[in-house]
Amino acid sequence: MRLLLAWIINAIALFLVPYLLRSVYIQSIGTALVAAAILALVNTLIRPILVVLTLPVTVLTLGLFIFIINGLMFWLVANLVGGFAVAGFGSAILGALIYSIISWGLSSLLLR
Repeated sequence: MRLLLAWIINAIALFLVPYLLRSVYIQSIGTALVAAAILALVNTLIRPILVVLTLPVTVLTLGLFIFIINGLMFWLVANLVGGFAVAGFGSAILGALIYSIISWGLSSLLLR
């Protein structure tokens, strides 16, 4: 039940991102649900490999390179899911940051 609630919270957070950032487009809540599921899958499978491979750069930039990796994952999912679009890589980084903040806020309020 908690996993389902977390998925719905992430879909809502993803659906709210275009209201704060005009360069991100999500067609419907159904698209947000699919994109949130694929984003969770990508972050579970691909992101850890990228973090390990880019560890020297991450250490050199004092962890700021993680923002680039998060933006890359966000952009990848936008390219995979129809009805979810991001204007460019800079928008993907900012969109991933906004998505993370909204998701964290909703999760801290609803999941205790």
